Formats: sequence, C-alpha cells, structure tokens
Amino acid sequence: MKRKRKAVTVAVCVILVLGIITLIVFPPSKGEVSAYKDANGNTPDGSFAEKVFVDVDGFQIGAILLGQNKENPVLMICGGGPGIPQYLVEYLYPSVLSEYFTVCYWDYRGTGLSFDSAIDPEEMTTERYITDALAVTDYLCERFGQEKIYIMGHSFGTYLALETVSQYPDKFIAYIAMSQVCNQKQSEYLAYDYMRDRYVQADNSKMVKRFDECPIRESDEMYEKYFSSSLRDKAMHELGVGTTRDMKSVISGLFFPSLRCTSYTQRERINLWRGKANSKEFEVTKESINFNAFNDIKTIDIPIYFIVGKYDCTCMASLQEEYYEVIGAPKKELYLFENSAHSPLYEEPERARQVLEEILNH
Repeated sequence: MKRKRKAVTVAVCVILVLGIITLIVFPPSKGEVSAYKDANGNTPDGSFAEKVFVDVDGFQIGAILLGQNKENPVLMICGGGPGIPQYLVEYLYPSVLSEYFTVCYWDYRGTGLSFDSAIDPEEMTTERYITDALAVTDYLCERFGQEKIYIMGHSFGTYLALETVSQYPDKFIAYIAMSQVCNQKQSEYLAYDYMRDRYVQADNSKMVKRFDECPIRESDEMYEKYFSSSLRDKAMHELGVGTTRDMKSVISGLFFPSLRCTSYTQRERINLWRGKANSKEFEVTKESINFNAFNDIKTIDIPIYFIVGKYDCTCMASLQEEYYEVIGAPKKELYLFENSAHSPLYEEPERARQVLEEILNH
C-alpha cells in the first residue's frame, strides 16, 4: 500500500511539474496586443495597439496595428517568409517604427492570423497576394484618413512590395526596401561560396564536407534541397549572417520565443507555425525564388529607400547594392547598417531612428 501511495505521489508531482513547465513555455493568453511603453513603463497618450481583421473577398486577413500617434503617416509592412509574422520580429526585437508611423503588420493569406487550413496552395499566387495588399492599403487609407501610405518590405516581403508598387504606384508615398530580394538564386550562390570559405578558413572540415555534399549549382533539385535545408540555416546563423547578427538559429531565436508571445492566443501561436509549414508549397513562394529584379523591374514611379545590413547573406548585401545602382526611381537612397545582418531596422534602433527621420524629411 505504501509503495502504491508513493507511486501516485510521484505521478502527481510529475504531472504538476509538466503542467508548470507547459504554462511557462506555452502560456495561455487572450491574445491582446500591448501598447508601447516608455522607459518608465508608462504608455504615452495617443499610443495604441489593435488586432484587426480585414475582409477581402470574403476572407479575413489578420493584422496588428501599432502606433504612438494616430496623426503619424501610415506604414504597411510586407513581412518575410512567407509565414513568419513580421509582428513577431517586432515583438522580439522592438523597433522605433511606431514612433514615426502608424504601423500595420498584416499576415499573408494562409499564414499567421490569416491562417486557414482549407487554403489551396496553388491559389496562393503573387497576383492573389498583391490583391490582398491593395485591399489592406485601402482599409488603412480609409481608417486613418490618408490618400496614400508608405509601404515597406522585408526579405520575401520586398518581392511582393516591389511588384505592388511597380503596378500601383499611385497608392503609395514611398517604398522602404529592407533586405531586398534581387536575384535569389544568385544570392544563394554567393552566400554559399562565402560561408564555405569561412569554414575553410576556420579549418572546420565537417561543415566544409556538408557544403561539398550539396553542390547547389549542379541542378535545380540540389538547389531547392539546399534552400530548405538545416545546413543553410545552421551556417547563416552560426556565422552571424542570418536573421540577425546574434540569432543562433530560427528554433532558439524565433520558434521557442514565439510560443511565449502572448499577443497571440495559444491557437494563433500553433497556427503561426502551421502556416509557415504550408507556405513552402504556395505558388507565390516558388515565384519569389525565381524572381530577378534586375530583369523584371528596372524602374518604379515612387521614391525607394534601401535598408541594407552589411552582413546580410539571406539576401546578399552586395546584390542589393548592385540593384540600387541600376533601378530607376524619382528618388533613391541606400542606407548601410554596419552592424546588422538580415533585419537592420530591428538590429540597430538608433541607426534606424536616424534613417527614418531622414526618409520622412525628404
């Protein structure tokens, strides 16, 4: 009998411990978004944070709005991935964007707050996403009484944003291109060579061998295998040329922290990663990989501002600089962030503040 009671006690303790760990790692939440707080923990008058859903052809597009003053200009952000909500990056690496803009972090159809398990991947095309972007733009203009808004792209989002502004320039004041997709296949070739050389110099024969086992120039199949491989992710983050200079992996830097992001309900946090997994099969994802801005979009009719991390190998900084030189626009500037990789506005807040003030004063 004593042995049985002891076993029950141990089982109860184990269940309690597991329950506590679960609550810490994956806390319950109503999914309410917190407004900006200053250094003293106070929320300035006029600050706001909202989770909204925009009806687009009968589908609900989810978005998070952040701002410190509703009189500020509006900025719509086309995030990376597709699949990783841009708001998550903001949550983990707070930026100064909401000081200068009313910021809209919208989630692409089939991802994040816009997740739907019934979505057909073949229908998630560039055209579909552009239509959604325009609908969100119209919502923001009406909601905040603006004739035009700013648009920013990050990584994959720069492909969508650039396509959108090239076709519909009249809806936008200017385009902020952070980590612009220019010619992704060429970018991957350059990054592959750079990282392999780094491992050669470090005498890391194990990683050199792994690169040699994946010769990405030999075939499209090998290229695609490498593009979604753990090797690419490990190398970029280990060498400080991936998502940020200090992020060691997407798992430790984004996945586990996302489980504790109480701006999303538990269900929304699960759907975030379901959407990320599904987005690999979206047509727009495949189309972006084959996009060549040098050939496809040689000019746009609004100002463009390039935000480039010096150590960016996800979208090679050197290619971004080349594209800046050749694209035609009424006004263009390139801002290099000396201590950043793929997410410069989030990695260097003070530099970001300086750049944003310059952009807004143009």
